[in-house]
Amino acid sequence: MAIEWIVAYLALGGVVGFVAGLLGIGGGSLTVPFLTWCNVRIQQAIGTSAAVGLPIALSGALGYMINGWSTAGMPAYTLGYVSVPAVVLISAVSFFTAPYGARLAHRLPVATLKKIFAALLLVLSLKMLQTVFTA
Repeated sequence: MAIEWIVAYLALGGVVGFVAGLLGIGGGSLTVPFLTWCNVRIQQAIGTSAAVGLPIALSGALGYMINGWSTAGMPAYTLGYVSVPAVVLISAVSFFTAPYGARLAHRLPVATLKKIFAALLLVLSLKMLQTVFTA
């Protein structure tokens, strides 16, 4: 692989991580459409997105921990702005449900999978707009 491609992928990953962090969304909502635009099968795009989502989530969580570390009056069991019980519960549920999601992604027709993902992005967009206009 040429060094130019490596630099391009690193830059793209940085942009996806930065935008995802600013918007407070998972990187998958940006990674999956990009990968499908690059002619990657949607099932592979979803799997790749899940894999790259881990470093995006870890860096985002670390940022929230560092920024909230000295904030007074935080609830019990938090590290900065990160709730430890929420992390444990979300991780546990994800651990048990991820295999079902992977199987479902491979069983559904591609057109149906794309429609579900588009609907998810639409709901996410509406939620973001609601937050902007009600703040």
